[in-house]
Amino acid sequence: MRIAIVTETFVPATDGICTRLANFVVQLKEIGHEVIVISPDLGISDYKGVPVYGLETVTFPLYGSRPWGLPSRRVKSIFKKFKPDVVHAVNPISLASSAVHYANKLNLPLITSYHTHLPNYLDHYNMSLFKPVLWDYIRFWHTKSDVNITVSQSLMDELNDEKIPTQGVLPRGIDIEGRHPEYFDQDLYNKLTDNNPNNKLLVYVGRLAPEKDIDHLRAIFDVRDDLCLAIVGDGPDRERLEEVFAGTKTHFLGFKHGEDLSKAFATGDAFVFPSTSETFGLVISEAMASGIPVIAAKSEPTVEQITDMETGLIYESGNNKSLMDAINNIDNPLLMQKLSLKGRSEALKYTWDNATLELLDFYSQTIEAHQYKYNGIRKQA
Repeated sequence: MRIAIVTETFVPATDGICTRLANFVVQLKEIGHEVIVISPDLGISDYKGVPVYGLETVTFPLYGSRPWGLPSRRVKSIFKKFKPDVVHAVNPISLASSAVHYANKLNLPLITSYHTHLPNYLDHYNMSLFKPVLWDYIRFWHTKSDVNITVSQSLMDELNDEKIPTQGVLPRGIDIEGRHPEYFDQDLYNKLTDNNPNNKLLVYVGRLAPEKDIDHLRAIFDVRDDLCLAIVGDGPDRERLEEVFAGTKTHFLGFKHGEDLSKAFATGDAFVFPSTSETFGLVISEAMASGIPVIAAKSEPTVEQITDMETGLIYESGNNKSLMDAINNIDNPLLMQKLSLKGRSEALKYTWDNATLELLDFYSQTIEAHQYKYNGIRKQA
């Protein structure tokens, strides 16, 4: 199968979408499919043997920490040269909207996938009045495909409620070798706990943006003086967060990749995830695979991954007492060990091999749906 993936972001950027796509394209290539990626130009033309077409980028004031792609006519010429059997438009907003437009123009089977829940983000940028307009924009692009999928059951239900027909959930995949308890690093742990054996270490991995509610974690330092926090990642909210956490035992580690990221996931007493704006929150499952107990704010995508008090701990977002009740469980070593073992066991169910095969099923469904629709149109004509 010849597969063209057009996305608003790709490696070396670091987020859940990039993690999924990076693993998917490598797996697809290894099992014999021809794959290309069209993305904003982030300085690479090849990813592990998969051609990457980087197109022109711009930056926006509200999100200056990363470049964005623009709609581009080059997408059409790339499609005509590559002749894909299926086009996958990932989160069509700007650049990837060109994939929708030209796949329709060239009569190519098209699947869209919805990853970033932008309507919810508007609340964090004081722009809630624009939600209806944004939903109309999302609906416009996602209803032009043969198949539309998303990343969680709860989001699939919401999209269907918004009159955006959604046929399935993009499978979860975890690098269970790169996310492994063996990456625990005692020297790193000692450094991040200020070489104090009485301190405990909480770890956050993810983008630093207002919608992630990272500032909610500031309250833990008002209750306990033995907690340290490692924040791994970067983003537009970093400068403000550094001010919020000034004077606390918080370490901002920036972006990590490869083995350094594996160590960051595995090195801590618990992984803490305050965001409720996620469409899925893949880092939760990655932390579980790393053998670190997870403490996460309650949201529908979170409860799709965690069973409270069995594979992780869930607290009520914005409720400091609930947050501290969950965090205080780090003083219970038997519970922490149970959460670590059961969390890891749950994560082992989700390999990238299986996830890629499920994605291929969606691609086949897309081709079949397109052929059915096209033949039906021809018969009517």
